[in-house]
Amino acid sequence: MSASRPALNVAMIGYQFMGRAHSNAWRQVRPFFDVPLDPVMKVVCGRSAEGAAEAADRLGWQESSDSWRDVIARDDIDVIDICTPGDSHAEIAIAAAEAGKVVFCEKPLANNLAEAEQMLAAVQAAGVINMLCHNYRRAPAVGLAKRMIDAGEIGDIHHYRGVYLQDWIVDPEAPRVWRLEKAKAGSGALGDIASHSLDLARFLVGEVAEVSGLLKTFVDERPLEDGSGRGAVDVDDAALSLVRFESGAIGSIEGSRFCPGRKNYNRFEINGSKGSLAFDLERMNELEVYTEAGPDSGFRTILATDEQHPFVEGWWPPGHVLGYEHTFTHTVFDLLRGIERGESPRPNFEDGVRNQEVLDAIERSSESRQWEKV
Repeated sequence: MSASRPALNVAMIGYQFMGRAHSNAWRQVRPFFDVPLDPVMKVVCGRSAEGAAEAADRLGWQESSDSWRDVIARDDIDVIDICTPGDSHAEIAIAAAEAGKVVFCEKPLANNLAEAEQMLAAVQAAGVINMLCHNYRRAPAVGLAKRMIDAGEIGDIHHYRGVYLQDWIVDPEAPRVWRLEKAKAGSGALGDIASHSLDLARFLVGEVAEVSGLLKTFVDERPLEDGSGRGAVDVDDAALSLVRFESGAIGSIEGSRFCPGRKNYNRFEINGSKGSLAFDLERMNELEVYTEAGPDSGFRTILATDEQHPFVEGWWPPGHVLGYEHTFTHTVFDLLRGIERGESPRPNFEDGVRNQEVLDAIERSSESRQWEKV
């Protein structure tokens, strides 16, 4: 540990897909960025003592536990990093806030609006630093888009078009994993992936005022993972929404896990009065730009890997492209800076509630078949 940087003891709850991504971020942030605090990967926690112990060894944590309550109660833990399914976010986050811990939570913040509001109230009452992990805000190309929008380079924004498409459950015989159970996941494509398009819309364009939504489940029954039979799918396979922004801009947000050939197609296009921007996560180092000031009639592609682009100063020379995992490292870096300043970096739990308000309105609109206010 550096004598000039205080240690920050981190406990992570959950160690599967998102746990691996977060663990990598905690391991990598200090070697590549000038961090104000030295994160210590103190303990990883899961429901299985054996699984947590194996995860600690594999992912680089000093200790393991099968009791998140015991971990939160420890005086030597500063940060609780929540990487569990959505059905446990509220309980863990509220307990962590009441214990005075920094709370870092995977998206979406909760499985419903009421839980999200309770989580926000808990961190506000406790006065603790909190952050929501919508990592795509911190892709360098997305940061460049934000910089250009804020500088007025594409003028007044008229359109936002966001899609997030995958194909991993197209096969009707694919098992009913936890993401296909409303009790555990809260929703399907809406909360899992469309929430990312929504968060990017709010980050880049502004708050949403009204929505018209459509949710659809294509396969309503699937084999159970343990082979004991079949179970109902009670979440959406696809989510569509038209949106009206408070600024007067209009847009669309789509999330679907039924798009053959689309693996992780998280794309947006923004059209303004002076130009347009487009981004595709599958080509995440590139930003497509069209501005009227240029001499050409088409888009040009900026490779967002130069030192002046957001976060790239910590990595490699230009053209040595970054990947999915780096967005989590950038998120953890901003969390550490926020802790030092005593500020909750965005997106924080307030953003999580605002996101959930929009998701809730989309669900209500799908049921009412009418426009719903946020």
